[in-house]
Amino acid sequence: MNIPHIPVLYKETLEAFISINDGYIIDCTTGFAGHSSGLLSSNENVKLICNDQDDEALAFSKKRLEDFSSRVIFNKGNFEHVIDTFKDYEIRGVLADIGVSSLQLDKLERGFGFESDTLDMRMNQNQALDAATVVNTYSQDELERVFKECGEVREYKKVASLIVNNRPFTSAKEISELLAKKMSKGKIHPATLPFQGIRIEVNDELGVLERLFDSLENAKFKNCIVAIISFHSLEDRIVKNYFKKWTKSCICPSGIFRCECGNNHALGKIITKKPIIPTNEEIKQNPRSRSSKLRIFKFD
Repeated sequence: MNIPHIPVLYKETLEAFISINDGYIIDCTTGFAGHSSGLLSSNENVKLICNDQDDEALAFSKKRLEDFSSRVIFNKGNFEHVIDTFKDYEIRGVLADIGVSSLQLDKLERGFGFESDTLDMRMNQNQALDAATVVNTYSQDELERVFKECGEVREYKKVASLIVNNRPFTSAKEISELLAKKMSKGKIHPATLPFQGIRIEVNDELGVLERLFDSLENAKFKNCIVAIISFHSLEDRIVKNYFKKWTKSCICPSGIFRCECGNNHALGKIITKKPIIPTNEEIKQNPRSRSSKLRIFKFD
């Protein structure tokens, strides 16, 4: 079987769950099942819940994991809902690789790439909002918000102005070529961060991630390892802040002279004091891994 994908931080991810000897691991973003197949192969005691919102990814993963069919449950849906769906199962691990999958990046018809002749960027192709709608109908103020808050674009006003004054656009290629001509050159393509902003807006990626963490907090899993792989600072900040929140024993408002909450609210501990990042060797083999960060938390 041709596997068109290299999972990032592969060995490090498998090591995160090595102590699990029963129950289920939820792979929130199964994709091509790179991490899932490794977890099933390396640990015969675990079972997996493989979740993805992309039909093509699920079809591929079902075929790839045929030999493990008795230990796998497949579920289609956005990962913000998967914890609630399976909260009554014996969950011992949760994995979320929250970057855009190679499946989506490499297929030009999905509209994520600079050379794409379409303008889509939907991870779930059944949803209504797509990149064409954002680019061609959002006001300049709305586009400035998208590029500033979701894309972390320094010249967000200029990019928004360029979009508004040159639309409509029918392809991602048109936008990337415009930005390559009009924006200053740097270490990365001038369209990289604007495309990130559009993609995050289309898929509500930050909101979805926060809702995943809220559902994890509410599920109150015991003896459960949570491993999150992020790819940019906006995602990583959310992961870091939630993990920090979960370690707080006292949740009294600041300024209270004496603790009144019982000082027993810590949910677990952070396993990774610093995020795990790819080695130079991995980056050389898979350049897309260069910005990835793995953080791990364990619920008591």
